[in-house]
Amino acid sequence: MALNFIYLATLIAAAPFLLYRSIRYKKYREGWREKLFGLVPNLPAPRAGVKRIWFHAVSVGEVNLVKTLVAELDASGRKWEFVVSSTSKTGYALATRLFADRAPVFYCPLDFTWSVKRALRRIQPDMLALVELELWPNLIKHARRSGARVVIVNGRVADGSFLWYRRVKKYFARVFASVDLVVAQDDLAASRFRELVQDDRRVIVSGSLKFDGAQTDRNNAATNKLARLAGLDDTDLVFLCGSSQAPEEEAALDVYRSLCAEFPNLRLIIVPRHPERFEEVARLLDASEFKWSRRSNLTHDSTCERILLVDVVGELAAWWGTAQIAFVGGSWGARGGQNMLEPAGYGAAISFGPNTQNFRSIVEALLRARAAVVVANVDEMREFVKKCLENPEFRRALGRAARELVLSNQGATKRTIAALESTFQNDTVV
Repeated sequence: MALNFIYLATLIAAAPFLLYRSIRYKKYREGWREKLFGLVPNLPAPRAGVKRIWFHAVSVGEVNLVKTLVAELDASGRKWEFVVSSTSKTGYALATRLFADRAPVFYCPLDFTWSVKRALRRIQPDMLALVELELWPNLIKHARRSGARVVIVNGRVADGSFLWYRRVKKYFARVFASVDLVVAQDDLAASRFRELVQDDRRVIVSGSLKFDGAQTDRNNAATNKLARLAGLDDTDLVFLCGSSQAPEEEAALDVYRSLCAEFPNLRLIIVPRHPERFEEVARLLDASEFKWSRRSNLTHDSTCERILLVDVVGELAAWWGTAQIAFVGGSWGARGGQNMLEPAGYGAAISFGPNTQNFRSIVEALLRARAAVVVANVDEMREFVKKCLENPEFRRALGRAARELVLSNQGATKRTIAALESTFQNDTVV
């Protein structure tokens, strides 16, 4: 009850902020029946011999990992069914597009006792699979009480989260004790989970699902469709600034400005991380001297300018396949970086900023393989892009090394599915 009171007090205190964001950015408007009252789809019990998994994926990145797991489950012929919840509007939209024709998709209930208990009664899962790390005490406690196994897949613990969990470890001991299995994405994550869980048998390392989720064929249907929409041809060299936040878009535009005359085949594609910033970036482009296009306005009959703003959610993975030169955003500020394996899989020449703590092991692997370059400011970004344009072999060597790294690290999905199955075969996971 104390936890419910804390949640209610927090929700009331945050109400003005949520209202502002709802009016200003049209966020937080959907899903309140599920969030507050647990009114998720009311499902019949799983068929005999079939296990039902509730995958919870916070946002777009985690939803894409669920897609990878589901594809492996489908290919294996295993008798599983699944439901998918998300927290963010963008995650929910992507999950709906990917799964709505074959599985229920809903907003995850907030961690109030009444909402999670009702949701669990309606879904009747055999397993609750939390993607990366979402430790909601009431959800985990009542999932276990309902008879469901609780697992964390592709588990990771960011630096700040780890320090916080260590400080409150005494309180969270019961939460971690209720987790049947942690499938960690690397050795660092596993060591942190072992300290928190305090049971080495319940923590294993699978490798990162992000390697398996990375497309490695530039000629895939989605990328080819987008390339045609943008009017790209074999002579174009695309510099893509993706998952970006301020001031990364401004820097990319400045780099384009300084190089486009010398390299007339250069194209710039900008894909902001958050939809609410689409208009902000549009104003930045309006204030420039360049003509530009919006992805949402492109049709097969339209003409795309040399600069393109992708103002559509869920397409970035395919757009990376059009790029020869990549800057992975969220790496100049405090966000901690974004997924750089998507451009790596396509063999793009990759750059990112110095603040990539959320992807530490992946960044270390890329740098160790000489498959990426760190650019700390606009001058270093410009130097990197210019070198890629002037020296095609440098650009191709970076891309080859990145793609080979992705290919050599695939296989985490199969290991993860095997680990999930093991939770039903033994009372104690070893």
